[in-house]
Amino acid sequence: MTWRPPQSIRTLAVGLAWNSRRLLVAEIADHSGRVIGVRPLGGAIEFGETREQALHREFKEELGVEISIVGPWLAFENIFAYEGSAGHEFVFAADIVLSDRVLYEMPEIVFTIENGQTVRAVWIDPAELAPRRLRLFPDNLAAHLGSASNGPDAAN
Repeated sequence: MTWRPPQSIRTLAVGLAWNSRRLLVAEIADHSGRVIGVRPLGGAIEFGETREQALHREFKEELGVEISIVGPWLAFENIFAYEGSAGHEFVFAADIVLSDRVLYEMPEIVFTIENGQTVRAVWIDPAELAPRRLRLFPDNLAAHLGSASNGPDAAN
């Protein structure tokens, strides 16, 4: 089944885990399986949950790891189209540190999400995306990366 954006506004929390200039991101594929971009790990904020609680929960569910939120929150609106369907979300993003330092040494991290889909996460310098013809999702995130406290110049 091909994913389509829900026809409601979603609110997301994503974690910006930096390893020097490289950001931990999950690969995003189109309906044919071709990788078209990447996005930081995280997910939807559930009803009654704070953005902090959602971010901690998402990393525990996806990677089985605790995190520390170490930077200020970035917030922006993302209106987009995917496979001909409109999507609308409000995104909260914050710099984080992963408690399991071994993850910083792994070139890729493979995990399974709640719908059974296998996801591949990699460390990548956002500046390397354009030459590879990949996009950083959510669309407006790239414009905000320089204002993150750890940002791409942080050394972890």
